[in-house]
Amino acid sequence: MDVQDKVEINVLYFAAASTATGLSQETISVPLNLPLSHLGNILVARHPKATDLRKILEGSQWSVDAEMVEDPETVELKGGEEVAIICPVSGG
Repeated sequence: MDVQDKVEINVLYFAAASTATGLSQETISVPLNLPLSHLGNILVARHPKATDLRKILEGSQWSVDAEMVEDPETVELKGGEEVAIICPVSGG
C-alpha cells in the first residue's frame, strides 16, 4: 500500500475507552476507505496494554463527525473524520 492510500482520522475516546487507552483523543493513519467496522482491530493493535479494549469496543457505539452510526459496516473512512467511541454509561 502506498503512502497516498493512507488517510488521517481523529479518534475520540470516552469513559471506559479513555480509561483503557489513557487517552482522550489521538490522530491515526488508516487505509483509505477503511470500513468503520474494522477500526476496532486497528485500535486494539495500537494499544496492546489496554487488555480490555476489545471488549469495551464491542459494547460501544460509534459516531462519525457527531452523527451516530447504526451499522459500522456501511461507513467507509475517507480521511479527516472525527470518530468517537461512545461507551455504555451505567448510572446508579
